[in-house]
Amino acid sequence: MNRLADQTSPYLRQHRDNPVDWYPWGEEAFERARREDRPVLLSVGYSACHWCHVMAHESFEDDETAAVMNELFVNVKVDREERPDVDAVYMDAVQAMSGHGGWPMTVFLTPEGQPFFGGTYFPKRSRGGLPGFVELCRAVDGTWRARRAEVLEQAARLAESLRQSALVAGGDEQPGEELLGEAVAALRAQFDPDWGGFGRAPKFPQTMSHELLLRVHHRSGEGELLDMVTTSADAMASGGMYDHLGGGFARYSVDAFWMVPHFEKMLYDQALLARLYAHAWMVTGEARYRQVLAETIGYVLRDLTAPGGGCYSAEDADSEGEEGRFYVWRPEEIRAACGGDAEAAEAAIEWYGVREAGNFEGSNILHRPVRGDLVRPEPVERARALLLAAREQRVRPGLDDKVLTEWNGLFLATLAEAAGATGHEGWRAAALRLGEFLLANLRRDDGRWLRSWQAGTGGRHLAYAADHAALVDAFTRLAECSGQARWIAEARACADALLELFWDDEHGGLFTTGHDAEVLVARQKDLLDNATPSANGAGAQALARLGALTGDARYTEAAEAIVRLLAEPAAHHPTAFTHLLGAVDLLAGPLTEVVVAGALPELVAAVQRRFEPRRVLAWGERYPSPLWEARTDGRAYVCQGFACQEPVTTVEALEAQLDAST
Repeated sequence: MNRLADQTSPYLRQHRDNPVDWYPWGEEAFERARREDRPVLLSVGYSACHWCHVMAHESFEDDETAAVMNELFVNVKVDREERPDVDAVYMDAVQAMSGHGGWPMTVFLTPEGQPFFGGTYFPKRSRGGLPGFVELCRAVDGTWRARRAEVLEQAARLAESLRQSALVAGGDEQPGEELLGEAVAALRAQFDPDWGGFGRAPKFPQTMSHELLLRVHHRSGEGELLDMVTTSADAMASGGMYDHLGGGFARYSVDAFWMVPHFEKMLYDQALLARLYAHAWMVTGEARYRQVLAETIGYVLRDLTAPGGGCYSAEDADSEGEEGRFYVWRPEEIRAACGGDAEAAEAAIEWYGVREAGNFEGSNILHRPVRGDLVRPEPVERARALLLAAREQRVRPGLDDKVLTEWNGLFLATLAEAAGATGHEGWRAAALRLGEFLLANLRRDDGRWLRSWQAGTGGRHLAYAADHAALVDAFTRLAECSGQARWIAEARACADALLELFWDDEHGGLFTTGHDAEVLVARQKDLLDNATPSANGAGAQALARLGALTGDARYTEAAEAIVRLLAEPAAHHPTAFTHLLGAVDLLAGPLTEVVVAGALPELVAAVQRRFEPRRVLAWGERYPSPLWEARTDGRAYVCQGFACQEPVTTVEALEAQLDAST
């Protein structure tokens, strides 16, 4: 057993019995590398990564390969989800060196942490144009010994280049809605009109791009933008990427039509996709989107939630050593699971497009061949319940049971908004429980937030800018959902920490790591949206909304500064900044401020069920804010552009004012 046995990361613990002498990331490993004059072999992955498992089985569990690694290098294993700062620095380096990136990531470092060679997956033996891993290790060692000066010079140049990436300089002009139009034009050019989504296979959901289309549709009323969203939403939820029995989405589709997924299920995808389907339902009223929302939230609360309320990170793609085995079916398995209910079995076989020959390695990935026809008739619903119960008897995919602050913040924001929009009290209670869990377990006694928590070991690793940004948004949404003033106070405390710990006083924007964090080879800024919103995009949106709710200009000005900083790169590459463009939309206004004073639940519900991305809501307990000044109980107030309309007391009058302010 190596040094990974006591780590909070399930991914690291998966490697504790490897014959490789692994270290977790830390000074102990680098001190040994300096003492013994060896390079560091850094391997980065995550628990639900299929090719990470493949490389582990081929190389890290192999005695011959491990012996070479132990002889030549100090070996360090990192969970990219726990240490996104380490992952981002060296992923940028790998992309600069090789032109591509991904996981598993394999990087060779000097004892000072500077990268000098890297790539992704390497097979044990050479194949497919890739060098064998043992061969590669010996070649790197030979270069390190024979051409040391050249290696160190190259590593120093690359490290300096990585540091420069954080020095983007912003302009003086505050961009407006014209930037949204440029982004929409770029999305139109990439859109797949047949199957939805953007680009070709493999296809990722790109929820933030769809959210931007909904925002601009709300602003302009342009029907084509809504059609783009519904085309994608229908195709994704009808395909095999959606779990038609248990709810929730796989990470991406390997094809262009959402049929064959990469089967891992990530918490952040559930958070962002549930939000998209909630908004699609709020805009269209279509029951199928409400169903997908409910089933996706149901999956997280049932299968990804810890006893205390925190949400686990992911479920693996593999079970019993095979990718997707947990999810696929043969016709005879469906008939057996339905027992004597032949009507339900045959209805399910037809509904889910099940064939004797199968559609995936001889079995069937369940899907809905009639795209968008998702609301199940009664016999199919009977079959779904029976199939889900039968599937629960199978060996489940591996669970990554660490609780990540950022991803929980994303899900909490979605859960709180969905609870308000639907009036679902169970979701509201779950949102409050999750908020309390985060406060109790991911924040130290001195107020410093942490990145990761696991039962039995507690919290570990200082939180990043992305964690704080997600929490600010989550707590403001929870205040709007619950009417409890304490969540505004928590949002403010978290926003203050975000600005104090991560703000770049010289150039503006948010560094990935805090001023109190470990110093890496480069201190970077998370600028581009990826599978999750960038820290700067998420921070800009969250700070803008908090500024509107509290009237505190510090938050609004910080959001404006982030937008100015990134306006030029966003203009050139708008689809890489779609979440940031949500902040542009907010700040361009007009922003609607709604206050419901006193016990008027029907008026609160009337506001919460509307999709209005440039609206904030204050109700319930009062808190320090100009929004609450001179507000009389028993009335609702709608304000926009520094002017308020006449107070109203009925749902009809309130909805008329909201319609007029859209």
